[in-house]
Amino acid sequence: MATEVSRWLRVAAAYGWRLIVVGAAVYAIFAALGRFQLVTLAVFLALVLTALLEPSVSLLNRWMPRSLAVTVGLLLAIVLVFGVLSLIGANVAGEWEGLRREFVGGVARIERWLQGPPFRVRAGTLSDLQARVSQFVTSHRASLINTALSGVGRLVEVLTVGVLALFCSVFFLHSGDRMWTWFGGQLPGRGRHPVRLAGRAAWVTFTGYTRGIVVVAAINAVLVGVGLFLLGVPLAVPLAVLEFFAAFIPLVGSPVALAVAAVVALAAKGPLVAAVVVLLIVAIGQIEGHVLHPLVMSRAVRLHPVVVALAVICGSVTAGVPGAIVAVPLVSVAWSVYGALRAHPPETALPRGR
Repeated sequence: MATEVSRWLRVAAAYGWRLIVVGAAVYAIFAALGRFQLVTLAVFLALVLTALLEPSVSLLNRWMPRSLAVTVGLLLAIVLVFGVLSLIGANVAGEWEGLRREFVGGVARIERWLQGPPFRVRAGTLSDLQARVSQFVTSHRASLINTALSGVGRLVEVLTVGVLALFCSVFFLHSGDRMWTWFGGQLPGRGRHPVRLAGRAAWVTFTGYTRGIVVVAAINAVLVGVGLFLLGVPLAVPLAVLEFFAAFIPLVGSPVALAVAAVVALAAKGPLVAAVVVLLIVAIGQIEGHVLHPLVMSRAVRLHPVVVALAVICGSVTAGVPGAIVAVPLVSVAWSVYGALRAHPPETALPRGR
């Protein structure tokens, strides 16, 4: 006589095999995206450009044709990017000689500071470390050259991704709505409404997150630049730009960039200014976490900080820095789509005979 299986075990088994199927499907999707990592990254960057430039392109479209508006919008964005890069280059070139002198004296100050309490580092430790680094570079010159040559290949990949992203963004800006309508038209009739609903929710969340994170990063960069300029820390403009790009990695990007600024301040201005920069790190972190994100990002991203932290860590483990950047918007979009479909479930099956 067969033993009757308890109801909770049947329910657990039913959910279990469904979760296994869903997990296998998700793994297959990410494995496929991983094999085409450069293409995936290019499409993501194209969507970011589209989200950022669409308002200005739509504004220009009031006075000129759509094609011309897309061209003008992209050209203005390219000019802005190259203008910022040229400003950084001019700033570094102008401060390089003075910065070199300050760093030479700063290393000596750091060594004297470390020799005192509470560290009491042996005299000449930093000099020994510098000599060992020079010896390492000399003995491993061939491998370092090979690494540099492989970096040239990486540069080619970066340029390829940039060109492909720019190419895709042109068509997304010009006729993205028509492309999405065509895609929906290829689906069965009953599947068009859920896909249309999910796509609308995903795009609203993605554009809100992208524009919000740019605003947060810009405010952080301005605060950092002004603070470092007032403290007299060299390379204030490049460090502010570094903070801008680092802010795209939630939770960890800004502290890392500001830690670099603290090291520069320690070498150039001494421990006191470096301590003030550390206080600046804490203050900007509090402003970002308790003021900027709730005001700017609350409508786009409704994720618990633990979920954000786990997403960033998982993304960085999976795909490095690009994975850490993509993780939070991806999770936000997925959660938004789930909420939209849950609030408006698909229609029930059509009656038999229709």
